[in-house]
Amino acid sequence: MSIATFQTDRLGANPFVVDGPFVPGSGVPSPQFALGSSTLGDREAEFVFCRLVLASPTTLQPGQWFQWTRDYDASLLTTAAAVVGQRCGVFAGAAQPPTITGGPVSAITLAAGTYYVWLQRNGQAPAQVTTATAALVVAETTTTAGVANAPASATVGTKAIANVNFAAANQTFTATTVNGSPVLTNLTGVSVGSGPFIGAAVAGTGIPGGTTIAGLTYSPSGVIQSITLSANATANGTGITVTATGVLEATLMRPFLSKTN
Repeated sequence: MSIATFQTDRLGANPFVVDGPFVPGSGVPSPQFALGSSTLGDREAEFVFCRLVLASPTTLQPGQWFQWTRDYDASLLTTAAAVVGQRCGVFAGAAQPPTITGGPVSAITLAAGTYYVWLQRNGQAPAQVTTATAALVVAETTTTAGVANAPASATVGTKAIANVNFAAANQTFTATTVNGSPVLTNLTGVSVGSGPFIGAAVAGTGIPGGTTIAGLTYSPSGVIQSITLSANATANGTGITVTATGVLEATLMRPFLSKTN
């Protein structure tokens, strides 16, 4: 499997571009498309155009879960805010030139304001999952904004997310570490399509506990050249096995909030 990496040009837009912020009365036309517009991509992907109003600076990361209303107003998904019956999906990432750290799909920090985003509701995508069991049979909301859960059985009080499944509970790859450096090089077992993804927690020899993936560096052809961690390695290592969790490959089938568990 691998995640969707492009959108068709039927609407002339890239799903990973975030439009905004837009200021009423500024003379800048917004939005560029009608809210609720949808378009297709590779890996059976389908994207829907939504409005996102942020009250404070917010970092959006690939795989964050959103819900949206019938008017296509989107918000980060949490158990407390989840509304049964509303549709949901994930933020696929923010576009950057492939030679810039972060690559073609990455995190983006936005100031308070009104934005318009393409959210993925069908096909293969990265998905933030705080806990994943081997069964991967249950998907539900959590108290953490934008993060889902995949326990072996439903957690009382959460909202069930229907029509989504996950490829695996984790991903492993090999890398070279340098003591005192946050950069992993000489990577094998990684790709733009299948990850690992920004925000994933990583563990391995010489990697401090609680470390996450902070950035990815790509070649112009889209090959992952290096991974930047949130902490420095504590030892030199060659061909070490690294396990990534927390941002998994998911198959979305127009998910929605089906019930309160």
